[in-house]
Amino acid sequence: MINIIPAIDIIGGKCVRLSKGDYAQKKVYADDPLEVAKDFERMGFRRLHVVDLDGAKSKHIVNYDTLRRITEETSLAVDFGGGIKSNEDVEKAFSNGATFVTVGSVAVTQEELFNKWLDKYGPERIILGADVRDGKISVNGWKEDTPIELVPFLKRYVALGVKNVLCTDISRDGMLNGPSCSLYESILELFPDINLIASGGVSGIDDIRQLNRINVPSVVVGKAFYEGKITPEDLNDKTFSL
Repeated sequence: MINIIPAIDIIGGKCVRLSKGDYAQKKVYADDPLEVAKDFERMGFRRLHVVDLDGAKSKHIVNYDTLRRITEETSLAVDFGGGIKSNEDVEKAFSNGATFVTVGSVAVTQEELFNKWLDKYGPERIILGADVRDGKISVNGWKEDTPIELVPFLKRYVALGVKNVLCTDISRDGMLNGPSCSLYESILELFPDINLIASGGVSGIDDIRQLNRINVPSVVVGKAFYEGKITPEDLNDKTFSL
């Protein structure tokens, strides 16, 4: 049973979506992310993926006030990412109510620091962010591509105890053109025991059913909700977990 996790991306304190991670292709969907979070909670969701896009760009957490408001005024378990680059950033995320943090860039650029967080907070609370463009990892809000290939990257961290992996196909993100099912199938063949969270491209409920058929444990959904491609009625399907 696949778990659906709604997403809120934040720029300037507002709820936005990008296309392929391009900050120039920004669309504002709501002035107050808290109200969006409350809507998701009313729909029955218990978890929320929040991305601080200002933080990702500036390389430190920016929208922690919004995180705190969401965690104080809803009961959603929040997975927070974007701009987590230092011990102070991790502490700030957790002290403002995050249940989990997603860390991508530091796992690439400061392996020792990432491992320290994995040991300190545990693999249940630290999610490895693997943002992929053409099979290689991108960092810093997808602004910088690296020569690091996805599979060796995952292999190294799974061996170190990582259990949760959020994998985004950047080319699909915000495009509503379907998720990279073949990518996720190949990951799960190699790493069957990880909690893989798919992200990018979901265009409707049939995409989620397809991910469920290939045994993807969880999926992050953003624009499909905001554009009305997935409705509350769609979520009554008993093969989904919210």
